[in-house]
Amino acid sequence: MKVLLLIDLQNDFLPGGALAVPHGDEAVAVANQLMPAYDAVVATQDWHPPDHLSFASQHPGRRPGDVIRLDGISQVLWPDHCVQGTPGAQFAPRLDATRIDRVVRKGSDRRVDSYSGFFDNLRRHDTGLDAVLRSLGTRALHIVGLATDYCVKASALDAVTLGYRTTVLRRGVRGVELVPGDCQRALAKMAAAGVLLADG
Repeated sequence: MKVLLLIDLQNDFLPGGALAVPHGDEAVAVANQLMPAYDAVVATQDWHPPDHLSFASQHPGRRPGDVIRLDGISQVLWPDHCVQGTPGAQFAPRLDATRIDRVVRKGSDRRVDSYSGFFDNLRRHDTGLDAVLRSLGTRALHIVGLATDYCVKASALDAVTLGYRTTVLRRGVRGVELVPGDCQRALAKMAAAGVLLADG
């Protein structure tokens, strides 16, 4: 079973959104092109409560891009984004959501972020994505989505650790690049961990 995993193709990560990834809409177009070629399509959805502690608004005097320690780990503070039930949390309108077989939500615990589609950043809880993929009989897992240097990277690294033959399709990912070069460093880290990188 060959499965396509779509990472966070949501309004707030697209141009004009609260946490816009440059050219993020291009990943949506690639996803639409790719989906018909797969046995199944699974999508993750960032799904934060309005008082999520990764939001700079929850830390007086802090701004988006600041880095703090949150429950013992480093946390980048973000603009409020993908708040549960808001338009920003919905999938991109141009995404052909009719082809998505399963949706897995993440980031709903206000105390910890969840970059990976599989686990929160403290690895205390899993999202259920592994169980979904195993129920589908997944052998090969291909990943596209947002953002290369955060949620795509974390998801791909966890997928390899869990034993999936994992490929990131470079033409279908876009990054935040808080620091220039973050995307290239993310791709290098994925490759070093055993993630295959392909042009798709």
